[in-house]
Amino acid sequence: MSKVLSVQLRDPCDSDLAILFEQQKDSDYNNMAAFTKPDPSDWNAFHEQWTRILSDSNILKKVILFDGAVIGSICKFQMFGKTQVCYGIDKNFWGKGFTTSALEQFLHLIDERPLYAQAASDNHGSIRVLEKCGFKLIGTEIGFANARQSEIEESIFELV
Repeated sequence: MSKVLSVQLRDPCDSDLAILFEQQKDSDYNNMAAFTKPDPSDWNAFHEQWTRILSDSNILKKVILFDGAVIGSICKFQMFGKTQVCYGIDKNFWGKGFTTSALEQFLHLIDERPLYAQAASDNHGSIRVLEKCGFKLIGTEIGFANARQSEIEESIFELV
């Protein structure tokens, strides 16, 4: 059995927040995510955001587990009137199929279509995950990326 097959999703809980916070503080993680909070080391801002996420029944949120350990998170939410998905995974698990497996499982939980996702246009790993899961590139836009302190191109994807 492939290790990737042991990727599981579960509802997040308060005790997961410290793990997710440590993951998102990583500079490589932030650079790839690009569109982050201004200060990824601000626990209070992180905790406030996740407290809102956890209490919002309109947001579908899961943590990504591998061998029982939290390695990331994945969410579905509304932004600009569109249903969006986003995810983040510990950089130690990049490029090994974990994120693709998690997104495939997550998409089975969502009946809504179309779904949208965005990624920095130079985040080839995330773009590959989206394409493997059936998302199609529908456009690009320029936006300010806090993690890079500059405007960058962002690719916009749709799953119908």
